[in-house]
Amino acid sequence: MTPRPEALVVETANRIRAHVLEENGRGDIIRTGLKDGSLGDLYHHLMTMTWGAFFWASLALYLGINIGFACLYYMIPGSVSGVPHGDFLDDVFFSVQTISTVGYGTMAPVGRLTNTIVSFEVLAGMMLNALATGLVFARFSRPSARILFSHVAVVAYDDLIPTLTIRIANRRRTLILSANVEMTLTRLMPDDHGRLVRRFDRLALIQSHVPIFRISLNATHMIDETSPLYGLSADTLIDQNAEIIITMDGTDEISSQTLFARHAYEIGHVKHGYRFSDMIHHRPDGRVEVDFTRFHTTEHGDHEPIDPSTAHERHHHHV
Repeated sequence: MTPRPEALVVETANRIRAHVLEENGRGDIIRTGLKDGSLGDLYHHLMTMTWGAFFWASLALYLGINIGFACLYYMIPGSVSGVPHGDFLDDVFFSVQTISTVGYGTMAPVGRLTNTIVSFEVLAGMMLNALATGLVFARFSRPSARILFSHVAVVAYDDLIPTLTIRIANRRRTLILSANVEMTLTRLMPDDHGRLVRRFDRLALIQSHVPIFRISLNATHMIDETSPLYGLSADTLIDQNAEIIITMDGTDEISSQTLFARHAYEIGHVKHGYRFSDMIHHRPDGRVEVDFTRFHTTEHGDHEPIDPSTAHERHHHHV
């Protein structure tokens, strides 16, 4: 029996998670059918893992190499002077001194076979140190955008046309040059065959480019007749598993590196009839005070939500 299109849509929706963007890198998704695993893209895997995982992985590799070479020394009788045969722990310590090229002078290799093994271990140690230094430097020098996004998005009805606004702040004291902001509406929409596909509609911003981003800015989209949000209710957007995605890129003033940040809002995180509270105040001494404790604070707007068709009529009447 062929399933009905409605049942097919519901079944597909149940298999798709709500969030398009996850801060954890979507670790809950299992990818099958790919030939290259973590070893096929080892550098990227080491760069994207957490610092804790990177530390334990480095420690495991370091201990594994030293224990492996210590086993070779242990199997060769009298291979290391100053180490009694059968003392595996001293063989491990000798391997640590060899791979780090410390050489305290109390232990030394004996015989050509042992010196050959030592030569390979020294080579492995130099390569390991070079790779570890490069990875640690790359992880520290990787550009990170200290961009703060508001916890919620607000839809204000204070003007003739409703506006959707997301607040963005620069948490660093340095400037971000040539900042570009893009807002996108994503929904699960059925295609001609009734299968759900992810659709992306760009939400045009009043100002999407700023030459200098210093403290904060509001990414504002007007919900007029040309907006993909025009005439859509919150219930409809929830049924479509909709989200508002906002991305921002720019150039760091100090390092000249390109910065990128993104955030996603479920429809439940959009507050209607609200606006963001003021967070910038001018002090009597002429200085500007930025109160980040009010960054996520919202307050009721001057007008209540209105029907989109009414807003359309009011807009044309005043124009």
